[in-house]
Amino acid sequence: MAAAEGREPLLRAGEEEEEQEQQQQQRRRRGRDVVETQEHYKSRWRSIWIMYLTMFLSSVGFSIVIMSVWPYLQKIDPTADASFLGWIIASYSIGQMAASPLFGLWSNYRPRREPLVISTAISVAANCLYAYVHVPHSHNKYYMLTARALVGFGAGNVAVVRSYIAGATSLTERTSAMANTSACQAVGFILGPVFQTCFTLIGEEGITWKSIHLQLNMYTAPVLFGALLGIINIILIFAIFREHRVDDMGRQCNSINCEGEETGVLDQDAEGNIDHVAVVALNFLFFVILFVFAVFETIATPLTMDMYSWTREKAVFYNGIILSAIGVESVIVFMVVKMLSKKTGERAILHGGLLIVLIGFFILLPWGKKLPNIQWQAIKNNSIPQTTPTEMVMPFWNLQAMQLPSNHSEPAGCPITQSWCLNTPMIYLAQYISSDILIGLGYPVCNVMSYTLYSKILGPKPQGVYMGWLTASGSGARILGPVFVSQIYTHLGPRWAFSLICGVVVISLLVLEIVYKRLIAFSVRFGRMQEERS
Repeated sequence: MAAAEGREPLLRAGEEEEEQEQQQQQRRRRGRDVVETQEHYKSRWRSIWIMYLTMFLSSVGFSIVIMSVWPYLQKIDPTADASFLGWIIASYSIGQMAASPLFGLWSNYRPRREPLVISTAISVAANCLYAYVHVPHSHNKYYMLTARALVGFGAGNVAVVRSYIAGATSLTERTSAMANTSACQAVGFILGPVFQTCFTLIGEEGITWKSIHLQLNMYTAPVLFGALLGIINIILIFAIFREHRVDDMGRQCNSINCEGEETGVLDQDAEGNIDHVAVVALNFLFFVILFVFAVFETIATPLTMDMYSWTREKAVFYNGIILSAIGVESVIVFMVVKMLSKKTGERAILHGGLLIVLIGFFILLPWGKKLPNIQWQAIKNNSIPQTTPTEMVMPFWNLQAMQLPSNHSEPAGCPITQSWCLNTPMIYLAQYISSDILIGLGYPVCNVMSYTLYSKILGPKPQGVYMGWLTASGSGARILGPVFVSQIYTHLGPRWAFSLICGVVVISLLVLEIVYKRLIAFSVRFGRMQEERS
């Protein structure tokens, strides 16, 4: 009798648990039927457009001063040399690499408005600091270094932007949204130097407000303009941005980031493990993609000066035009990729993009017998390096290149201190232009496909940290790219440099081939959706 009475509470507890489970399953089924309202749809896409703007301003913050950093550095601190300039340029990427995982982690557990506003405020403060680096009586170069590093730290919000867009779009919307994000980033890189050029009309002296120690000139006006854009961005984040999240099929659902702004239900499709092999592989591929493009950007000026005897002024001017044209080409490619991916799928496009990049660098390999013109100044100063007899054998027709041109105001040609100049064939201008076109086509394809595949593989789980690591790997690639150029190209020449790049791209193609079948969306892998294209 007593045993039976003891079993009754246990039976009632089991019945209650079963009833709770049934209620939970009913809530899940009701959640599946939640349809996005028109008001929710408009609010979601307004928020995504604010993310596009944030991405645009992040890239403008990098490029708006890139052409004027060196003359401004020389003006405020004569002790700064070219090697310190390299640190200032790299400090942006170092700051972004450090901040991206931190902001990504923050956005996983708190409303994304918080890291977005704080990071943008850091960039605004850093731009204001840059405008005042002339004020201290000493160590001005270190203040500039700090300012640029903080601008890069603020740009770590790129991870938050991409993780938000990944969570606020369905699988069918994802490729288009990621392409738009990359297009905004590319437009920012293009327009930054344009803004800088407009501000050169103010001149080096400009206007001075002694009461606040502010000099408004061609060097400080761009960063103050960037600070103003940042303040506008913060206002728009508060006024328009809202937390939204949809699952892979476009059904609205809640997330940890929401604070009463959502009306959906928790996403039950988040159950399941992320394919970390695919995640690591895409991080590697993304690193390679940004590394080879960083090498391409960095090597443009010294390569054209060595091969075509361009002066510094000509090299900067012509390569500026070429890079601007590549930027426009990239924006067009981003738009085309959105339509093409619906027919072929992201993996096939990524594979094709890497092949195009490989062909672009293969074309840059030196062929033929004609050698580049040798820089006369090095010979005049008797600074010929130690070379082997084979290296000193030069065709007689190239000896004329060692003559002093009467109209040169600065040494031009391939410096003889680079011993490879004596035995490496020149890269013809047609090769260089063809390579520019191909790399300008392949890079944006690889960029947007990497982000799109990465976000789909991660699925409905919070993506902040993962996007932070992806952004950090890209920042690391931009740091190592210039180092590669300074070490490999300068000492071994273009044949070794571009051969190694081709080898790296071939390895990335092999990695892609190995993990090709694993690069599928989270929902597809767990059978919740069917793959549209392979």
